[in-house]
Amino acid sequence: MTGPFYHRGAREMQRRLDTERLARRLADRYVLDGLGDGDIALIGAADRFFLATADDRGRPDCSYKGGLPGFVRVLDRRTLEFPSYDGNGMFRSLGNILVNPAVGLLFIDHGRPIKLRLNGDASVSTDPRHTARFEGADATVTVRIREVFENCPRYLHDPVTGARSRHCPRPGHIPPDPDWKRKPEYDGIVRRTGVE
Repeated sequence: MTGPFYHRGAREMQRRLDTERLARRLADRYVLDGLGDGDIALIGAADRFFLATADDRGRPDCSYKGGLPGFVRVLDRRTLEFPSYDGNGMFRSLGNILVNPAVGLLFIDHGRPIKLRLNGDASVSTDPRHTARFEGADATVTVRIREVFENCPRYLHDPVTGARSRHCPRPGHIPPDPDWKRKPEYDGIVRRTGVE
């Protein structure tokens, strides 16, 4: 990973909620500047993801992107590409990329479960040589990855059964600690409920 992962606002919240040591440990161990083999497999099998962009004034927008598995292609460990298909013609995401290339992508694999986050810089192409690589594409987006990291999946609900995550707080229920919080490497730097 290059450059600081946490900005001033993130560091302030870490200070307020006493998670500075935990945040530092997570960034040092798990934030990478390229995709691993498992990440490549997850992206290659994905039939959807969420794309966050921001306009020229920094105002955020988030959109759902879907296609058949394989519609997001990993070009190398630091670059991926996906098509833009026919939509409502607003082009908020692609328009935002034209004026502000910073993007965030969220892939969710409910089967394992895993949440994979990618941050990077994107570019848009309408060149027929690029769009021809994807059936039905109006444009393509290429993302140069800056940061990649898994995110704790404990609040994911089961999309098949509709069951709510047992980790979600609610009256009369003490959520169990996720498995990662029970690892010895986090002793003394995470809050634990003590519930297994």
